[in-house]
Amino acid sequence: MPIGIITNVCAILFGGIAGALGGEIMSDSFKEGLNMTFSLCSICMGIYAIAPMKNLAAVVFAVILGTSLGIIFHLGKAINRGAQGMQHFISKFINAPSEMDQVTFETTLVTVIVLFCASGTGIYGTLTEGINGDATILISKSILDFFAAVIFGANLGAVVSLIAVPQIIILTIIFSLANFIVPLTTPDMILDFKATGGVLMLASGFRITKIKMFPTADMIPIMIVIMPISWLWTNVIVPLIH
Repeated sequence: MPIGIITNVCAILFGGIAGALGGEIMSDSFKEGLNMTFSLCSICMGIYAIAPMKNLAAVVFAVILGTSLGIIFHLGKAINRGAQGMQHFISKFINAPSEMDQVTFETTLVTVIVLFCASGTGIYGTLTEGINGDATILISKSILDFFAAVIFGANLGAVVSLIAVPQIIILTIIFSLANFIVPLTTPDMILDFKATGGVLMLASGFRITKIKMFPTADMIPIMIVIMPISWLWTNVIVPLIH
């Protein structure tokens, strides 16, 4: 039983509901302040994840290649359609926040989906639990995710809790593949992988407060291409250079 995954999913589910229920009694300035605070937290976590990386060139190449693939295959548009579907479903039961225009609502929701479902810490924590049963990383992440879901739930409404659905699907697949993936990795590859997750968190932090609207959904493939690129850089390119 993947305890860490269940804990993390429940944190999103109940945090989103709590935020939606409490959002009506929160002032706009309070919600905006919380939003800016979480943006800062996301940026700080991104910097923390990037700092230990081993191969800067591999990470940079992965970011460029992965984002290019996402844009070519219109991944961002696909995720945006999914976000719209989630909103339409929940609007049958609960109205979306009336003070937020549709475009802002959808772009913010896409940012939150990426933040919860494509986190480097979340994926790494799932791999760790899948290989040795240690749920510590995911449980620790769940604490932060709960309060993040409350913040976003207060702004976006109960639709935030529905992000638990794609999240549990993605993490369960990764959990099932852990025994195949982890033996193929090295410590350096893991550090580079976490660094690309940090890049996504940085981009999400800037996007949350509209400093710069990075295409975070289109950037998701960087989490897939970084492992082979890191391996090629360490085992093929570096020996050629030296």
